[in-house]
Amino acid sequence: MDETFKNVVFLAITGFVAYHGLTYRDEEGNTDTVRLLFGCIALLFFFRVFLVDVLGVDIF
Repeated sequence: MDETFKNVVFLAITGFVAYHGLTYRDEEGNTDTVRLLFGCIALLFFFRVFLVDVLGVDIF
């Protein structure tokens, strides 16, 4: 498979996980700590792949 396609699929999946994890609320309006944790981790991976692999920004 093409590297660009892999990056787009990865960004879509991690973007969805990050969005869901950071915006999820239960019936009472409370957030879940585990979902927030994994949402933050997914967001970090999303930005890393987007900046380094897609945009070509050199971090170091």
